[in-house]
Amino acid sequence: MKAFLIDRYGKKETGHVGDVATPPLREGDVLIRVHAASVNALDTKIRRGEFKAVLPYRLPLILGNDLAGTVERVGAGVSQFKPGDEVYARPDDDRIGTFAEFIAVNAGSVAPKPGNLSMVEAASLPLVALTAWQTLVETARLKPGQKVFIQAGSGGVGTVAIQLAKHLGAFVATTTSTANVAWVKALGADVVIDYRQQDFASELRDYDVVLNSLGKEELERSLQILKPGGHLISISGPPTPAFAAARGLSWPLKQVLRLLSRGIRRKARQKGVTYTFVFMRADGQQLRGITPLVESGAIRPVIDRVFPFQDTQGALAYVESGRAKGKVVVELPWLD
Repeated sequence: MKAFLIDRYGKKETGHVGDVATPPLREGDVLIRVHAASVNALDTKIRRGEFKAVLPYRLPLILGNDLAGTVERVGAGVSQFKPGDEVYARPDDDRIGTFAEFIAVNAGSVAPKPGNLSMVEAASLPLVALTAWQTLVETARLKPGQKVFIQAGSGGVGTVAIQLAKHLGAFVATTTSTANVAWVKALGADVVIDYRQQDFASELRDYDVVLNSLGKEELERSLQILKPGGHLISISGPPTPAFAAARGLSWPLKQVLRLLSRGIRRKARQKGVTYTFVFMRADGQQLRGITPLVESGAIRPVIDRVFPFQDTQGALAYVESGRAKGKVVVELPWLD
């Protein structure tokens, strides 16, 4: 089968399309013929080698972290899917590889595709929708009337998180550039901070939850806008000892993460707020819970550009540039 691979980690690694064996089916797997796969910031970080200590992949590596497609075959013990079913999924993080003609995915990570979406639209959702769900619903336990600040409202996670937070009844603030202010308001944000002209830490006060997806400076300044008892949640780090324990990481790596997060954990305690690092996980049951929100229109996919599979490198470069509004999707040509 055809797949988009990297042979090594590094900023200069571009990747290439090559021929590889179709993945074998394990017990409990479904083999999915990929129609479309979205590109996430996670893909560019993996390519640079930023997660090689936590996710020790074997090279060469097929990139890609979510997909929409049709079930080709099912493995032993799988009864909830059959060949021909239209599905979408975020594979387990140790079995990525959606930039390919086929991928084998644990059936527990797969859900039926929303009936009102095309394959391209459905492929844009699994990773970002699960991230929004696991931060706002599972971790923050966001309640109606609470105030949440979502960084980078025009990004892949931001566009879905704004819609989910509004569905949950929260008051939502976000940041974006001047050109996108009206566009992000149309997604449902109550307050939009133009980061080119305004300082969110000066404008916002008494928030219950912050969802941070940016760097160290924005993370620490987010503490200023939280009320006592608030919750600072970061999907961009630094990871915490709790994350290291949950992942079963080695003792030396646990100590490294303890040191990396010590500063923000201490500052959070001084402010009387909780700091949590969330590294999203595959969860087909949660995707099934998200599907009705998509089919009702409460969550709409936001797609910036669609690239042909042959230009997967171009799609990765576009995401890495930071210019995308919403999601970027790669469509596989042999399924036209």
